Amino acid sequence: MLQTAQRTAKSKTKKIAPPHERFLDAFRWMLLARTLEEKLVSLYRGGLITGGVYIGKGQEAVSVACGLFLQKDDIFAPLIRDQAGRSAFGEPLLDVTQTYLGSRQGPMRGRDGNIHRGRPQQNQLAMVSHLGAMISVTVGALMAKRFKGEKNFIGLACIGEGGMQTGSFHEGMNIAAVEQVPLVVVATNNHYAYSTPNDREFACHDLVDRAIGYGFEGYSVDGTDLSACLDVIGGAVKRARAGRPPQLVVASVLRLSGHGEHDDASYVTDDIKQEPFARDCLKVAEQMIIDLNLLDAETLAEWRKDAAAQVDEAIATAQKEAPPEGDKEDWCAVATRELVDSFE
Repeated sequence: MLQTAQRTAKSKTKKIAPPHERFLDAFRWMLLARTLEEKLVSLYRGGLITGGVYIGKGQEAVSVACGLFLQKDDIFAPLIRDQAGRSAFGEPLLDVTQTYLGSRQGPMRGRDGNIHRGRPQQNQLAMVSHLGAMISVTVGALMAKRFKGEKNFIGLACIGEGGMQTGSFHEGMNIAAVEQVPLVVVATNNHYAYSTPNDREFACHDLVDRAIGYGFEGYSVDGTDLSACLDVIGGAVKRARAGRPPQLVVASVLRLSGHGEHDDASYVTDDIKQEPFARDCLKVAEQMIIDLNLLDAETLAEWRKDAAAQVDEAIATAQKEAPPEGDKEDWCAVATRELVDSFE
């Protein structure tokens, strides 16, 4: 009985492990992404956004870890739920709001769907809707940099577990391993490919088990735990940069919204909502901040206020800008006008 009591006392006084050194930095990017996307949802429901709105609620911890460790010469291929990672990698909020609100001054010049924006000159690839194909696109970009003699770069491509079941995904993974490019693939298993649950998507025990078959090194992570995401994804980035084989990280979360704001997610079962992976990563991170006394309440409140101010400013700016006029627009697509004129 005495030994039991001693063990109980020790467990009660056990200290929580300190978080990753970039925990607070990452939390602030998560907070900004959540604030932005909540505002975009409000604008969409108010009829001010044309097209769909797809948010990353519940996936911000995974996403921010994807963007936070990359350097300016690295290649980043985020998807629609990766606003936290996009922001951490350097995407301005104004790029986002201009695209969603159709400004002709934005990166897409008001011409494309609001989820396809990219910053190719800054090495952030524009997403294509055939999501699995982004692995091959990233591999191609890495091989091009290698052919040009560049050094000390990696690529990080995001994918969902639904996209992992496509043929193009398998082809991209294969060529990445054969060519031994410095690639990190972060797969977020949010348990539904739109409304299709995991048991109708794949039959393997764990998606990370596929890594050895591809010739990758594989790691799993709790996608609701920010510190774990920073440790595991940050470690994968380091290994890829050091010349190790391509890296596959599989994170487990629950998408805490519908597939898009047009979707009520009524297919998500009550049992799934009670699973540990269904926690809200932002709330989990904030609770750790409180438990470890990393910030006081006043600072947290100030961070929220600052995030809201940044978002409001970006939206106000974009709302003042004009949309494209079809009969006046220069409809050059990829090429610049100067390049087109040189062939005329």
